[in-house]
Amino acid sequence: MYENNNVEYKQEYTADIKKEVMAFANNNGGIIYVGRDNKGNIVPLSDVEKTLTQITNSIRDGLLPDATMFVSYETTDEEVIITVHEGTHKPYFLSEKGLKPSGVYVRQGASSVPASFDQIREMIKLADNDKFESMRSLNQKLTFEAAKDEFARRSIEFGESQMRTLGIIGADGLYTNLGLLLSDQCPHTLKIAVFNGTKKGEFKTRKELDGSLLKQMRSSFDFLALSNNLSATFRGLDRIEQHDYPEEALREATLNAIIHRDYALSGSTIINLYDDRIEFISLGGLVFGLQIEDLFLGVSQPRNEKLANVFYRLKHVEAYGIGIKSIMQFYEDFDVKPTIEATHGAFVLTLPNMNHIRPIKSEQLPKRQHKEVLDYLQTHGYITNQIVQEILEVKQTRAYVIIREMVNDGLIAKHGSTESDRYYRIT
Repeated sequence: MYENNNVEYKQEYTADIKKEVMAFANNNGGIIYVGRDNKGNIVPLSDVEKTLTQITNSIRDGLLPDATMFVSYETTDEEVIITVHEGTHKPYFLSEKGLKPSGVYVRQGASSVPASFDQIREMIKLADNDKFESMRSLNQKLTFEAAKDEFARRSIEFGESQMRTLGIIGADGLYTNLGLLLSDQCPHTLKIAVFNGTKKGEFKTRKELDGSLLKQMRSSFDFLALSNNLSATFRGLDRIEQHDYPEEALREATLNAIIHRDYALSGSTIINLYDDRIEFISLGGLVFGLQIEDLFLGVSQPRNEKLANVFYRLKHVEAYGIGIKSIMQFYEDFDVKPTIEATHGAFVLTLPNMNHIRPIKSEQLPKRQHKEVLDYLQTHGYITNQIVQEILEVKQTRAYVIIREMVNDGLIAKHGSTESDRYYRIT
């Protein structure tokens, strides 16, 4: 009987035995006979018990994830027989080498050979049910300084226990791809480009953000805030100031691009700023089963559920599924609306620059907001700008515009100079 895909002979104990065990566990299992030459002839071991101890210690300490449950032993007076079953949490690898070809072995004929990167990725994909964020990270040398800072901002603990609960560390004690995305070593970047005019051409500036997705989130939002110009218009004697984009819309669009993209794809998340619009481009398209129309209804099916949960725990996301819907509300009084394009491989959200599009004329405005203000006045007597903001969920400037419209329409009015911020219904 010769060595083959499922049989290996060792004349005595060597440290390489754990490689053979690993190779069988990464394939369809096999048997290792320790105490035989390469033709299968018995060469009695001098100390069977010592050899067995060396083997069990080597397998226990030298392989990750724990493979001991898939290994059983049998001894005779002359040899140790190791039976290895196919593992369920492939790939198994040498603890000192990690998840790379020099640390992962597979069975090929009568030999155990290093696996290729493609073989390693395929084993991870199959073992971890094709959920990218739950798969084991190929890089296990991760640090989390940016994540620690972000959790500290929210006064949330960020120790090993919390990392296991969030899914940053898997059940096997190894970092997952979620851990990789939140780590300082995250391989994915976010690129921001500012163009002159309304077409791709001359750059005003370019920036590439790297590191933890939490760091990219803060850095990108800071950059967009600085680029969000403030313009002023006049209605009669009233000066009305307005940013190019609502801050909340920029926030929601940025978070959407970071949280919901497909990180199994290696490209960068992209934000393009033009004079008349801003584009948020993320890889992966829509999650299977969703249509663009579903997003406007508030339907949510996160591609990266654990990543979304981290942002939720950090209170960057208030609730799932409201991002796109809330963005659209900021533009309800404008003649140009945000657009969404989705292909199999990409998702593009475009926000129009509010200082480059026209508001809908007053007589065309929906009267729903007016009715809500009047309904409030029916039971409370008076209303202020602050109350309008709260009941209509609008910003201060928009609340002011609504109040002025209702004053001009003869629906409400101020009473007296001492109550200049209070408005009453005209009966």
